[in-house]
Amino acid sequence: MKKGQIIEGIVKRVDFPNKGIVETEDGVCVVKNALPGQKVQCAVNKVRKGKAEGRLLAVLAPSESECGSPCPHFGICGGCTYLSLPYEEQLKIKEMQVKKLLDGVLDRQSAWQFEGIKASPECFGYRNKMEFSFGDEVKDGPLALGMHRRGSFYDIVSVMDCRIVDEDYRSILRCVRDYFAGLQEQGVDIRFYHRLRHIGYLRHLLVRKASRTGEILIALVTTTQEPGGIKCDEAGQDIPKTDMPEQEILDGLKDVLLSLPLGGKIVGILHTRNDAVADVVQSDETRILYGQDFFYEELLGLKFKISQFSFFQTNSRGAEVLYETAREYIAGFVRSNGKIVYDLYSGTGTIAQLMAPVAKKVIGVEIVEEAVEAARKNAELNGLHNCEFIAGDVLKVLDGIEEKPDIIILDPPRDGIHPKALDKIIRYGVEHILYISCKPTSLARDLGVFQERGYEVERAVAVDQFPWTANVESIVLLSKLKSNKLKHINMELEMDE
Repeated sequence: MKKGQIIEGIVKRVDFPNKGIVETEDGVCVVKNALPGQKVQCAVNKVRKGKAEGRLLAVLAPSESECGSPCPHFGICGGCTYLSLPYEEQLKIKEMQVKKLLDGVLDRQSAWQFEGIKASPECFGYRNKMEFSFGDEVKDGPLALGMHRRGSFYDIVSVMDCRIVDEDYRSILRCVRDYFAGLQEQGVDIRFYHRLRHIGYLRHLLVRKASRTGEILIALVTTTQEPGGIKCDEAGQDIPKTDMPEQEILDGLKDVLLSLPLGGKIVGILHTRNDAVADVVQSDETRILYGQDFFYEELLGLKFKISQFSFFQTNSRGAEVLYETAREYIAGFVRSNGKIVYDLYSGTGTIAQLMAPVAKKVIGVEIVEEAVEAARKNAELNGLHNCEFIAGDVLKVLDGIEEKPDIIILDPPRDGIHPKALDKIIRYGVEHILYISCKPTSLARDLGVFQERGYEVERAVAVDQFPWTANVESIVLLSKLKSNKLKHINMELEMDE
């Protein structure tokens, strides 16, 4: 194959993450956003060391498994990948992806148990958090509020009929978009933040809704640039505009949101200012327009106080499956004789609190200070007094903890564990380690290190936390090898080298 060549072929499989393996007469090409069994047309973008990568141009024939998408935005919005497949087919793809990655790194192990994939209890309307962006669908088009168009950094699709959220999200999204579009029609010069020119006011809309309690928290994210200024036509002539103070704009938004007939209950409306150049949702300053700056969610009998930026699994019902499985994998080891458990990369302390009733003590380490503060409050809220949460980088914090662990639980960010932190974790020499991962390629890389340093996988399972997307969670239980078995493996490694 050559760069620029147009090719046609059949998608043999899809590897994680979203890598369609297309077989053609000229060889194999990797393309994104294709489904197994499709006949596709691609443009080759890159050829390196005999491996080709391409861009999907068209689906010439669907796969036999495709049954049509229930969402009108599918294929345009960049959010979902597998929405045109039956849910069972999507589960098979993700199960195969995780198993293939684990097989690749655990080939030295003679015995380990892969337990397939666990489905999400809800595959539609499951998300408890969405970050929508302001923009336009085409250059200089009308105001849009929604998700990025597939393959585009700039274009925004107003996803008014998104299926991975419930009707409350769709009502709030429609209300906010229509409110600001209506102000523009009245002559109020209120613009979205332009990502190239760094000019504009409206940036994001953050919506969080608890699955169990139904409480809703809404945050409008803007720049500190005043809405207004001189409005001009294409010839550069001033257009009469209506001046409206920012507070009046925000009060109007609050009023229309509170008048919405929703299934859940709005407990807080926030105005967050963010002047970062990067297209990220963060806060330089947050003001409460209505109610409070947090909401409550319930998970496996525990109560959690969650703020606008608190880390919390985005699929509450799926999180219960994930954490119940994690607890089942390791609770028996924790319960015996009362163990000290390290929960590293602990977030808001969900796993730590689930382990606390059967542990002597749980020590959580998390780099995000806000999450640590939330974890402490949540443990207090749930009457758990044997949890300690430390704010800091795992790599730096471990050396300062006097109490040594009996068991370690790991739930790192997508990129996995820093090599130096991984070395420190392994040096504790604990009998059992539980690794929860949201990116199986990072998991496979880290498992290779664990294997070389004297650990083997006992059990592994995939959990579908993110139906219709290319993402999947995995849980792995690692156990320390006995000395004679470790010696044998080390001898094999030396011979291979």
